[in-house]
Amino acid sequence: MSGRDPTGTSPLASFIVLTMGDRKEEFARAIESIRRQEGVSAEIVVISNGAGPIEVPDDCHLFVSRENLGIPGGRNLGAANSTGDVMFFLDDDAWYFDTSLAASVLEAFASDESLGVVSCRIADPVTGLSEQRHVPRVRVGDPGRDSEVTTFLGGGCAIRRRVFEMCGPYPKRFFYSHEESDLAWRALDAGFRIQYRGDLRVLHPAAPPSVHPEYHFRSARNRVWLARRRLPWPVAIPHIVIWTGRSLLQAGSSAARRQVWSGFKAGWREPAGMRAAMSWRTVWLMTKLGRPPVV
Repeated sequence: MSGRDPTGTSPLASFIVLTMGDRKEEFARAIESIRRQEGVSAEIVVISNGAGPIEVPDDCHLFVSRENLGIPGGRNLGAANSTGDVMFFLDDDAWYFDTSLAASVLEAFASDESLGVVSCRIADPVTGLSEQRHVPRVRVGDPGRDSEVTTFLGGGCAIRRRVFEMCGPYPKRFFYSHEESDLAWRALDAGFRIQYRGDLRVLHPAAPPSVHPEYHFRSARNRVWLARRRLPWPVAIPHIVIWTGRSLLQAGSSAARRQVWSGFKAGWREPAGMRAAMSWRTVWLMTKLGRPPVV
């Protein structure tokens, strides 16, 4: 990797923190966990996403969007205003548990040019447990086990800049939900690997995704968009049918089911963006990795 701090003594890593400006204590904790990283030079980029100007420490670079760009749009803004060869993305209510996390990630990238994304283990700070949905593989098993995967967790990950420039950016119109899979599938199709590291812990309070407004609607709509954008049609149709049926069954209320159905219809009715379906080689690769793209 070429990015280094001005002294040339340690690799330069960009840490991109997305904040809405309403979690000051949590934000301060996230920044402090970045400062504590050993063996790296940290470029800290803060994106105020819809909150206007906010106070940040002197060692942070603040970029303000008065409009809420959504999670993918905010992260795209952070990527565009950072310089490190590796970009670490961290939610403002999350923090790094280990002081050696960043150095371990940079070492992994330096030793393997095919490695495109590292997904860290998300763990609840109180229980120490990882939710099943936070381990990006079908057979979750031991969340501490490393594995090759087909997607990643955007709030606690690291992405090689070259991958982001070749395969990105995140799809801004998704606003939130499934934007990581869209980028991950493009990266896999370009020949990059995605690795889940169970030994690298990011602490984040456990909370159901339904705390986000319109979660069920956006999840269903974006799932249809994802399939329309990235999957060959013989795979896309069963993928959409399976995921929509599963979402309807798992919705906890009639209001949630109505959101799922509305999202399904919007996913077909509204433009999904440019279609660039993955190759059948990538379909087979995902199948070998335990996540065939029909499920």
